[in-house]
Amino acid sequence: MSRRTWVGLGIAAAAAAIIFVMQVPHSTNTHSRKQASEPVIPNPKQEHISKQSMMAQDIASTDRLTRLDAKQHLTSMLEKLDDAGPAQISDYMGKLQKSHDHFTTIIWQDAKNRKQRIFTAKNDWNTKDQKILKGYVEKAGKSIHQKRSYESPAFKIAGKQYFVIAEPSAKKPKQGVIALMNQKILTEVANHQKKNLRLIPYPKEGKYRVESVHADTLRDITVRTGHDNEKASHFYENEIVVRFHNDPSRQELNRITSELRAKSPRKLGYAYVFRSGDMVYSQLKSYFLKHWNPLYVEPHYLYMTNDKTPDSTSSLPNVPNDLLFAKYQWNLPAIETNQGWDLSRGSKDVIVGVVDTGVDINHPDLHGQLLDGYNVINPDSDPDDDVGHGTHVAGIIGAIVNNNEGIAGISWYNQVLPVKALDKSGSGTTYSVAEGIIWAVDNGAKVINMSLGNYADSQFLHDAVKYAYDKDVVLVAASGNDNTERPGYPAAYPEVIAVAATDSDMKRADYSNFGDYIDVAAPGTSIASTYPGNQYAALSGTSMASPHVAAMAALIRSQNPDLTNKQVMDIMRSNTIDLGPKGRDKYYGYGQIDIYKALQAAISTEAPLQFWPQHIQKKMGSFSQRSK
Repeated sequence: MSRRTWVGLGIAAAAAAIIFVMQVPHSTNTHSRKQASEPVIPNPKQEHISKQSMMAQDIASTDRLTRLDAKQHLTSMLEKLDDAGPAQISDYMGKLQKSHDHFTTIIWQDAKNRKQRIFTAKNDWNTKDQKILKGYVEKAGKSIHQKRSYESPAFKIAGKQYFVIAEPSAKKPKQGVIALMNQKILTEVANHQKKNLRLIPYPKEGKYRVESVHADTLRDITVRTGHDNEKASHFYENEIVVRFHNDPSRQELNRITSELRAKSPRKLGYAYVFRSGDMVYSQLKSYFLKHWNPLYVEPHYLYMTNDKTPDSTSSLPNVPNDLLFAKYQWNLPAIETNQGWDLSRGSKDVIVGVVDTGVDINHPDLHGQLLDGYNVINPDSDPDDDVGHGTHVAGIIGAIVNNNEGIAGISWYNQVLPVKALDKSGSGTTYSVAEGIIWAVDNGAKVINMSLGNYADSQFLHDAVKYAYDKDVVLVAASGNDNTERPGYPAAYPEVIAVAATDSDMKRADYSNFGDYIDVAAPGTSIASTYPGNQYAALSGTSMASPHVAAMAALIRSQNPDLTNKQVMDIMRSNTIDLGPKGRDKYYGYGQIDIYKALQAAISTEAPLQFWPQHIQKKMGSFSQRSK
């Protein structure tokens, strides 16, 4: 639609305060200890239907988040530009549209003085599309004249989904603003969750010479449905990971690369990754076992993302003013985050590494919360997020609290160290994930979140996990979204806290993996958080549950920095809300996390003597000698 067409509409714009209640079942008592029977494990068809329903819920929640966020921007615009001149209005609208490209068109309307300022993106809309749009804009204009807000239903023009929203000025009659909002984020969330909840075969075989095998036998398996992912692991068929008893010399490496017709190998930590020009994994394995007697060989596995209310907040302590908190962030009160803030709000001295798809470094709700990270996939580029997953995870941990915008993170002050180890398809190799872990450790991370996984037990990746654990880092990982008891890695490694997902009724989420390796559970269903493009989305998955636990670990380490990683992990396991069968079980582990209880326990927990200041160690040593 041309600028002239918009001006010719001759209407005033308006803004309204319509609050949408999140349609997620909620519990009136977040501390009810339900001794539920073991969950019924659905068959593949039921599981698919359940996940489809979950995806639809995430899309609906994201739609409401988008509308509420748009309303807030229009209300803020009217307040800031109440007495502004034409130049200031034009400058503000231009900057908003540039930083938030989902504002396809913005109209500043002053019907009383017959003035109108319009910013609109280029389009190729036909006459029929313009007619549809004009009808909604006219309704918005009538609402402004009546001093009422307006929101249209979703509609499509040129194959894309939009809605029109309008807000009136609170002070000046017939003045207001209208916006045409592009809802491309709904398509992005749908595509993201199809992969994340394993509703489709993922990743596609052949795209990167990927082979799918049974996780136990390594026999070939064809992934035809999302449910097949439960049994499958994926690796590069022409690559192999090798750890030697003793590192080969330069001459020996040259010999290997020549015989494999390969390029120079990559080395990370103790292991090497070789890529052959024409040999598949079975041939590579035979070669190394026959000629080099390695400590171990294994495939170069792919790891993928693991994404999938109280009735009133009036009695909650520390209720932040973040716009989406009260209506959408059921997950924070459910784990006693608000009460926990009385004991610890975090510290910039405790850094949380997020090994993921990167983070949107320009998101306003993460401004000042992000450190300079690292892009494993392309070291010459920033660790920017081209998937959305890492940005969502980072927001759960550290979105700015009390800025009257968007969501509240669990930590107020712990900074996030973004490490992009997964590419734009949402997958990465054992090498990239291992490199991301080691880089995060070497650059100051004291907690690392890994919302990713595979069913293959990789010694190569385990070496990197051990390296981090030996450096006193708390490692947290998502268990997976295939509703299977099969252990997923890195979550199942003993050095890692494995996280299952719960819903707002404090029940195990239908998609969440389970097993004896599960340590704790955390909210993972329809979690509102930051999303690329200065937006917000609701996603479900154990990927969303894991950062709740990582953020809690950061709060504990901020409150009592002398605690070892083992002590922090023990505190998190020992101070939970017991769910399901009494005591530890394979569905919830030790139970759902409770931030307040854990922080209380951290206050009274003393670090081992070797972690105390030197002068105290000496005093305690002398006392011990005298006691003897």
